[in-house]
Amino acid sequence: MTRLFAALTLLLALSSPLLAMEQAPPLRTMLGQMLLVGFRGANLPDDAPILRDIRVHGLGGVILFDRDVQLKTTGRNIQGAGQVKALTARLQAAAATPLFIAVDQEGGRVRRLREEAGFPYSPSAKAMGRGTPDETRREGEKTGRLLADLGINLDFAPVVDVDVNPASPAIGALERSFSSDPEIVAAHALAFSRGLLSQGVLPCLKHFPGHGSARADSHLGLTDISETWSPAELIPYERLIPEGAGPLVMCGHLFLRRFDADHPATLSPAVLTGLLRERLGFRGVIVSDDMQMRAVTEHYGLEEAVLRAAEAGVDILVFGNNLDYDPDIVPKAVDILVRGVDSGRLSRDRIAASFERIRAAKAMVGTPAE
Repeated sequence: MTRLFAALTLLLALSSPLLAMEQAPPLRTMLGQMLLVGFRGANLPDDAPILRDIRVHGLGGVILFDRDVQLKTTGRNIQGAGQVKALTARLQAAAATPLFIAVDQEGGRVRRLREEAGFPYSPSAKAMGRGTPDETRREGEKTGRLLADLGINLDFAPVVDVDVNPASPAIGALERSFSSDPEIVAAHALAFSRGLLSQGVLPCLKHFPGHGSARADSHLGLTDISETWSPAELIPYERLIPEGAGPLVMCGHLFLRRFDADHPATLSPAVLTGLLRERLGFRGVIVSDDMQMRAVTEHYGLEEAVLRAAEAGVDILVFGNNLDYDPDIVPKAVDILVRGVDSGRLSRDRIAASFERIRAAKAMVGTPAE
């Protein structure tokens, strides 16, 4: 793990603004890498929008779901092991730059690979937290083997939210937190991450700066944690970032007044650049939570949300295309970012920095770590 962290640090250190500008591909190519989207289809025809997005717009990643929320149907992208392998192979074959192929496979209630489609059961974070970190690492290894065999290389897990409020509708009530003790959360998250990394699958720590005290679900609207959040919820990040346990961190659509009185974390330079990068020293890839969650869409238009997230420091913008579905979200988002650069609101150096971080993380895929 130490060698892995050193390798990632070296890759990021080499990504100076000057070097990034010397080696940077065209602007639209870099911007395509900053998007990760969901799509409809378990088997893709040649004219599928997602294949167009990969071939034409240089899309950087996709996310797979078992259920289509909008249509209220199952089997959206996941119907069985053979089908998923064929799907991920088809997606990668269309890509000039290897894709992130992501899934939410935390265990328990939040897992897209379920028994109904022939996949093994995996326990919730809460259940794992009652055991030992060694047992949790073995669960991470099992999950990593499963994902790697299917062609999935990025797991949006582990959750490192502290179980401050057991009734929290998006975390505690779903048993997504390892513990109410942040040190136990950190120990088990480190173990699960190392299990994934041992199989060449990248983990993503979530949801920064901490969703565990929330009384509301950001899928459904603004989630204000100003009165419930405490600095103890940063302890898992303080422990895990120096260990290299999270090459990616997902930020939540969480409003925390003490850091930013106007914007949720996803759109806040104070939270993402000031707190996560400068204070906590995170040098990896910052990923947004789904930009189509109501916490964002009810308060910002698409253009303003995309530009504010990029300004705040988000490297990869996620559009699950599940709460809402837009087959043209990729060209729309790329065009918005291009306008942001053309207007001077975003600099090319800013885009190149994200591109280099993404490239460094992708270089880790498929390389088992100790």
